[in-house]
Amino acid sequence: MAQRYNPHGLHSLFEEAVSDVNVSFEFFPPKTPKMEETLWNSIKTLEELNPKFVSVTYGAGGGTRERTHNTVKRMVEETSLAPAAHLTCVGATKAEIDEVVRDYYDAGVRSIVALRGDPPEGTCRYEAHPGGYANAAELVEGIRKIADFDISVGAYPEKHPDSPSLAADLDNLKRKVDAGANRAITQFFFEPDQYFRFLDHCDSYGINVPIVPGILPVTNYTTLKNFAKTAGASVPKWLGDLFDGLDDRPQTRQLVAATVAGEMVRRLYAGGVRDFHFYTLNRAELTYAICHMLGIRAGQEG
Repeated sequence: MAQRYNPHGLHSLFEEAVSDVNVSFEFFPPKTPKMEETLWNSIKTLEELNPKFVSVTYGAGGGTRERTHNTVKRMVEETSLAPAAHLTCVGATKAEIDEVVRDYYDAGVRSIVALRGDPPEGTCRYEAHPGGYANAAELVEGIRKIADFDISVGAYPEKHPDSPSLAADLDNLKRKVDAGANRAITQFFFEPDQYFRFLDHCDSYGINVPIVPGILPVTNYTTLKNFAKTAGASVPKWLGDLFDGLDDRPQTRQLVAATVAGEMVRRLYAGGVRDFHFYTLNRAELTYAICHMLGIRAGQEG
């Protein structure tokens, strides 16, 4: 059974810097020169925190594949980071995806986040590409045949939007793990108990890899609601109440966001969590602040 939240652990978290926490960060490939500048400033800032790995997302269609590949290759060449490239089943044959995997290996990449992927833009449901990998479990199996990658997969504490039930979703996660996944990274959530309940469910299904919580620092509540709608994540009313009336106060939103995320990682840490994955949205400062509250310092060995 998952270790439960211990309120006595809250104070001890901030009494001294911790040395037992691993963090990882997610970025997305830039579309414009200005976005590229923002991305690389964020990468350089967060590199100081010695993350376990960083991941770079991969679009539903073919549009971001090249940008993802270029971003990952540049990370390998210009930083000390261990990049994990996102890879999906969408819009490509097995041979095409296998070629991408080999290209990553040749470029020095040793980690992949293997996902089924979202339906291409303009469509409402996922359909496997003829001759492609049908789902993430098949993709993991295919990657394993090519090289010894470290493979992460997605997990959904409130179930994937396309799954008919949580049980079906857990069955699917078990297939991905049995195919060779090293860990699962969760979709974002805002109630620690949702995560701990999900760990209990995973235990009952014999899913025995690390389940890393995905943390989304929130600064724009409207954007969050749109994200949540497509991701199958619930947004609690109290979170909306906290951001109510702050539309024209971006600095105040940042302070509220840091407080909310800081409290959540405190509770997760108190429940025994030592690995955290941050969805940075290519912005460094908020994620940096939350990591600082966790006790992580620039230059500290992870």
